[in-house]
Amino acid sequence: MSWSHRETKVNRAIYNSKVTPTILVPGSSASQDRFDYLIKQLNTGSNKHGLIKVVVDKKGDVSIHGKYYADDLAPYFVIAFENNRDGYENIKKQAYWLDKAMLILQEHYRFRQFQAIGHSNGGLIWTRYLEKYYQAQSLQLSVLMTIGTPYNFSELSVHNRTKMLDDFIKNRKHLPSDLTVYSVIGTETYDNDGIVPEQSVEAGKFIFQKQVAHYTQITVTGDDAQHSDLVQNRQIINMIEQNVLPQNHGDWHKR
Repeated sequence: MSWSHRETKVNRAIYNSKVTPTILVPGSSASQDRFDYLIKQLNTGSNKHGLIKVVVDKKGDVSIHGKYYADDLAPYFVIAFENNRDGYENIKKQAYWLDKAMLILQEHYRFRQFQAIGHSNGGLIWTRYLEKYYQAQSLQLSVLMTIGTPYNFSELSVHNRTKMLDDFIKNRKHLPSDLTVYSVIGTETYDNDGIVPEQSVEAGKFIFQKQVAHYTQITVTGDDAQHSDLVQNRQIINMIEQNVLPQNHGDWHKR
């Protein structure tokens, strides 16, 4: 088979695919195991899906491991980075690596539609990716949920905009206009989640409001509302089940 015929066949398979993965990106200092508890909770009962973990090393090389079922229409993919340090310049690198990993995953697992979740800086990486690398003609993101994402880093006031927030606002017109975004705030002390200021998470409205189809900000209090605990918060897990996961792929296989 010639290269052009193979490419056409792959593109057709991707375009017609019913596979709709949920792709998760952890925050700074977090590994590919960050969402293990969350996915275990989502995978209860008969509603079980495969989990593929992707790690991009410091050279940009991508490794893939995990369990994928051929008939699974809604697998979980976690994309993590060996260089998981904080800071805007690093987030730019991670968004570039995310794009590279996405292209490899798409060709390997043949999907077009997907949902995305980002915890902490993972939400920043997704935002940078959407503004700079996302191509709507080859991929279709329906829902993005960011959890405890510091759109203005540690600033307590949106009047003190970081370079990153300025850039996000400046480039917001590149965001997909048909996207639904949920921004979840955890509050431990009613002004922060123990790490991220509430005002920094709220700054996301200046990026997404009136730019995407729907933008909803949700505040979570009580147990597991501390920053690092948010991905195991029962309220957030319920929100993911109801608002992020593809509803028509739930009970795909009895295992």
